[in-house]
Amino acid sequence: MTIAVGDKLPDVKLVKATENGPEAVQSAEYFKGKRVALFSVPGAFTPTCSAKHLPGFVEKADELKAKGIDEIVGTAVNDPFVMGAWNKASGSSDITMLADGNADFAKAVGLTMDGSGFGLGLRGQRFSMVVNDGVVEQLHVEAPGEFKVSSAEHLLENL
Repeated sequence: MTIAVGDKLPDVKLVKATENGPEAVQSAEYFKGKRVALFSVPGAFTPTCSAKHLPGFVEKADELKAKGIDEIVGTAVNDPFVMGAWNKASGSSDITMLADGNADFAKAVGLTMDGSGFGLGLRGQRFSMVVNDGVVEQLHVEAPGEFKVSSAEHLLENL
């Protein structure tokens, strides 16, 4: 079942990419007490994700924060080293990367996709959401192959 607006995020382990290396976090604790703009991409360093999705959140970080977002989080079914390198390549310190290496989070929210036709295996779909104190306030899931409703711009328009 796919998560919906008003649902509490499931409690799964994610791995935060930090300057000091990977740090395990529990999603229930991590999203507690703050309002987070969360975006998910099928894979770090993939074309749309690197050319449009992440750069949009980097460029709009100040505007998102001005509208009440405490933190911007990116996630993908990649390991924390790849997520950290992708964030570093973006040149931003405004994005927190949470690796979902085993797709536990993507599965728990019901937003997986099968990328095996491209050699990617099970991945998270492209989406964005606003999570307020662990509860989904907004949810924007892309149709396959599209990039519209999960963008930073679309999220800003809906805040």
